[in-house]
Amino acid sequence: MLLKGLEVAPSQICGSIRIVPLIRRKIRGDLRLQRRSYDAKYSIVSLEDNMQYMSYVPHGMVMSWNDDGSAVANIGASIFKKDGKSVKSGRNVQVMQRMAKRETKNSLRFLPLHLAMEGFLSLYFNGPKIAWEEYSRYALTYGLGCRSEYSYSGRAIVGLEEALRVFEIHPNQVGVLIYVADALASAFVVSTPEDYLCLHYTLLEDFYGELIYQYASLYDKTYEMSLSINDKKVHNLADLRSAVVKMRSDWATFHQGAMSTGLIGRSVKSKTVYTAGHFELQRFITNVNSPLDLNNENHIGEVILRDNGEVEYLHTYRLSQQQINRVYYLGKLDENNWNISQTAKALLRTDEEFILIMEQLGFGYLFTQKLRVHVVSRRK
Repeated sequence: MLLKGLEVAPSQICGSIRIVPLIRRKIRGDLRLQRRSYDAKYSIVSLEDNMQYMSYVPHGMVMSWNDDGSAVANIGASIFKKDGKSVKSGRNVQVMQRMAKRETKNSLRFLPLHLAMEGFLSLYFNGPKIAWEEYSRYALTYGLGCRSEYSYSGRAIVGLEEALRVFEIHPNQVGVLIYVADALASAFVVSTPEDYLCLHYTLLEDFYGELIYQYASLYDKTYEMSLSINDKKVHNLADLRSAVVKMRSDWATFHQGAMSTGLIGRSVKSKTVYTAGHFELQRFITNVNSPLDLNNENHIGEVILRDNGEVEYLHTYRLSQQQINRVYYLGKLDENNWNISQTAKALLRTDEEFILIMEQLGFGYLFTQKLRVHVVSRRK
């Protein structure tokens, strides 16, 4: 994942929250993103194959574009369109169709971060294709069945609201990298500075992983990092200008390098969700296919790429270690046709050790009760 078309500005710190501005020098304006608010306490999104995704969805995003490259003049009419239907049977529930739904010729509504999370939950969802005797009838019939993950609202991240309040927004700023105790929590980018101004506080409505919540609760400050200009080498305005350019370059290198190696420059597994003129909406997950990746930080997210590779929109969520483990071991099962012995051998484990790992990850229900009892008794 590369931040093509964006520049990194010096970070701002408030307690344990470090916010790094992202600047776009060339603003085209042929793609705009705006928020659509939802007031339901609970949303149900109908998916393909009679599947449903259920979550709290505070807002959607409406993407509008022009095919000829001209600036989008007015997208307000579609933003306030009623989306889905409300069901009131003792609770406030909203039912919507699809994670990404075209509304007009040049506008698309999608659900930010939920688009990525739904893709994460659906990984290897169908379970074994061969009726191995070790698997329960439930697993053979329904695959993984009803999967769930829990996260924390941005308002639960200690210090984030205050940091966003005092944050200085730069000219031509279109996004941020958010760190909590210097752990990359989220990357957020939109297409124009005007859109970012409107969407700045939606970062409080986003959801964040368990690690980020814990770091915000445990740490009240971040590491101090400073870059300065050597006044002995500054003799005129040209020297000062060169020194400032170098300092900004050093900040960009540091944030895109040492502090963001788990996302920026990392290979990802992506899927195109929608193609709109010169743009592609994709969802992705950083590659989790080796023990090295397993022990690294990993992210899921969504990105809109221009046909020249420039990032017009980016939104990410950092996975917890448990979430990384779940996708890693399910991936290994899928690679080995859900054959337990073959998978355990590939992982340099015994069959019993592998099944115990799956039990700890919450997937014990995939196996027959007889096998689960046998493994537990062997462990004792």
